[in-house]
Amino acid sequence: MRWLAACLALIPGAALAHASERMVILTLPTGWYMLGAGIAVALTALAGLMAGRLPGFRARVLFERRAILSRTTISWLAAFAFWSLIATGIWGTRDPLGNLLPLTVWTVLWVGLTLASILFGNLWRDIEPWTGPARTIRHLMARTGNVGLSHLCHWPAVAGYLGFAWFEIVSLSPADPLDLARVAAGYYLLILALAVLEGEDWLERGEFMTVYFAMVSRIAPFWAEHEETRVKTMAGLPGAQILRLPPLTPSAIAFVTLVLASVSFDGLTETFWWLARLGINPLEFPGRSAVLGVNSAALLAFWTVSAALILGAIRAGLPHETFRQGVGAVMLSFLPIAAGYHVAHYFIALLTNGQYAIAALNDPFGRGWQLLGLPDHWVSFGFLTTHSGVQMIWMAQFAVILGAHLLAVLLNLKLTERFPEADGVRAHLPMTLLMIAYTVFGLWLLSSPTAG
Repeated sequence: MRWLAACLALIPGAALAHASERMVILTLPTGWYMLGAGIAVALTALAGLMAGRLPGFRARVLFERRAILSRTTISWLAAFAFWSLIATGIWGTRDPLGNLLPLTVWTVLWVGLTLASILFGNLWRDIEPWTGPARTIRHLMARTGNVGLSHLCHWPAVAGYLGFAWFEIVSLSPADPLDLARVAAGYYLLILALAVLEGEDWLERGEFMTVYFAMVSRIAPFWAEHEETRVKTMAGLPGAQILRLPPLTPSAIAFVTLVLASVSFDGLTETFWWLARLGINPLEFPGRSAVLGVNSAALLAFWTVSAALILGAIRAGLPHETFRQGVGAVMLSFLPIAAGYHVAHYFIALLTNGQYAIAALNDPFGRGWQLLGLPDHWVSFGFLTTHSGVQMIWMAQFAVILGAHLLAVLLNLKLTERFPEADGVRAHLPMTLLMIAYTVFGLWLLSSPTAG
């Protein structure tokens, strides 16, 4: 029998294996893409400095309509959907690729909703699950006061995002349905309690998801402006909303630098280069537990270094007397970079895990249902193994990264117009060099071999 089994094992047949898209990307001339992107950013900055007039970034009203449902009602529906997902996480399958909770959090919301918000404005505002319950509870309690949380500005959101980033990038099992259900349920109840104490308006500065989506959606070419029972649908060049914003406060600056650092660090920790620095063989990655401590410390260090580089570049370009009032305005130009790299970094996850999310809707509790009528083995990753498929993905990522940085350069030029004393090459050279470095670094992260 052993002899027969050995002979059968030698018979040629189909091999079931997974080939990463990075294997194909390594065959592309990615170095030339990086060089070209860096040159494009430099030429855009030079052209902007030499041009007598920059784009106006004006906005116009496309149409106006009456709000269909109140925000309180929609928020209650979102809360019901949230707790339904929590139930799925607790009683559904423990397979992260078969359970709707991790697929919804990490793919539909964190990736898909970010992309949709970058295109169509702040969609999170219409589906966040706290405003309705907080308003209702405060009304039932006849509560109208607050406890002073608003004086903390965005610092609660900074703490929340830092915890979220650590949970996603560093913790041992962020995709485990039961662990995620416990963390998400605990966070929801905490934020609900704080919103009841302070008032639901506090969410716009204190809850990290609300702050995050409000910021990245500012580059959208289409967006909605809400006025009581009316909704205006607006259109303008990407970034038109950013130029209408007031300067960022110190806590908001900390939030933006943390968003930039966390997504970049997420990409860095997966690279062979990073694992080699830690003395780990990338081809025999031992798992997250082996790097838990060092990555926890490195996340904070990376945020510190990133913030120092950004603030240092702004300080080098602005006169001393202008820096304090100008830093918050110039920091707004980094919002496109934060949004663009987020989309590029998670783009493949959207293409792959997005299929699993649809399949999970087909059978949310693993009971053999076929709610959408999908066949078994519906998910396919064949496009990640072909040269043409991977090249199209790389080109999309390249376009997003480059487009985000070109927009950031133009916005930086427009924002510094507010400070005539900071005009000229001296004011823009440090920021331009940093934008070039960010562009090349982002593309390098997307093209480097990864483990895990």
